[in-house]
Amino acid sequence: MAKRNELQEKEWRVREFLRSKGLKALLLKRQANFSWMTGGGLNLVGIATEMGATSLLITEDSKFVISNNIEAPRMIEEEGLEKQGFTVKAFPWHEDREMAILQELIGDGPVGCDVHFPNTIVLAEEIARLRYSLTPGELERYRWLGEKVSLAMEKTLMETKKGEKESEVVGRLCQETWKDRIDPIGLMAAADDRMFQFRHPIPTERRVEKYLMVSVNARKWGLVVCLTRSVYFGKLPSSLEEKYEANVFVDCTLMAHTRPGTPARDVLQKGIEAYKGKGFPEEWKLHHQGGSIGYVPREYRVNFKTPDIIQENQPFTWNPSITGTKSEDTILATSKGPEMITYPILYPTLSMTVGGISFTRPAILKKKGGVKVPKLKV
Repeated sequence: MAKRNELQEKEWRVREFLRSKGLKALLLKRQANFSWMTGGGLNLVGIATEMGATSLLITEDSKFVISNNIEAPRMIEEEGLEKQGFTVKAFPWHEDREMAILQELIGDGPVGCDVHFPNTIVLAEEIARLRYSLTPGELERYRWLGEKVSLAMEKTLMETKKGEKESEVVGRLCQETWKDRIDPIGLMAAADDRMFQFRHPIPTERRVEKYLMVSVNARKWGLVVCLTRSVYFGKLPSSLEEKYEANVFVDCTLMAHTRPGTPARDVLQKGIEAYKGKGFPEEWKLHHQGGSIGYVPREYRVNFKTPDIIQENQPFTWNPSITGTKSEDTILATSKGPEMITYPILYPTLSMTVGGISFTRPAILKKKGGVKVPKLKV
């Protein structure tokens, strides 16, 4: 019943969209929109692809899956789309018949699409907004995902040893998430001075001497959560600890002001003021501050021209950074205040009250020594 209600809600949103735009149908080709429309289904083959291998077509009174004969059986058997009320329109893999099938089903009426496709109107941003406010079923799945990924990340870093490669640590994190078929679709890791040099440090074979930061975007049922954790071997310098806590304060400020009905760009301004108040007025210019998340790692990155108003039950991940530190977790914007979707479970914590809201945030994990790995002569 819950799944049926979710699917009915999404069909209603799409059909209201059709009426408001004067469209005969909506063609959805991106994997994010497929997952959203089917309540967590997958039409992708490679986990890093944006485009799905099958398409959905929704009209005023019908739903179709347009698929080649390779993917059609799985759409029926494993994704259960016929049981959801979709009619499967399959064609031989060696014939490019999607446009012809679309013409047969719709005729000459206007069709909206989430990508560029012949004889359709591209409405990617408007379509994305249909999925911003999560349904009760999505919330249940999202909370489960947040807990699982938080545990996977913190378990991985608590087991990390001095001398390990960034890539080794990230590999173990991927193993932890894949136990539950959670796709790690975005990974960053920075050891020691790399953390002070790069805002987007892709994992390398650099070995950890004292300091390591790891970030992950992780996806299941199409939904994505994001978080960052750090570990330090030996005595944590007070200057780094103070900088990290200042950055956490900025993050809490952003989260505290992420309220339904608030323009997203107003929240960004609050964050910039927090940077200034902590003595780091220029740091926000060195990296985007994050924004809405959900079925992609960022539905939109907030800037001064962002037009969107925050919706009830809309997920956000802010990612403020002060050189050498990063603070990042996924939240849900609700009328009762931000709900943490990812959060510290095994990690040491910091307590902070901002805007009348109490936050429990992850501290930098401090570890003693570890196994030293000698540098190899090449």
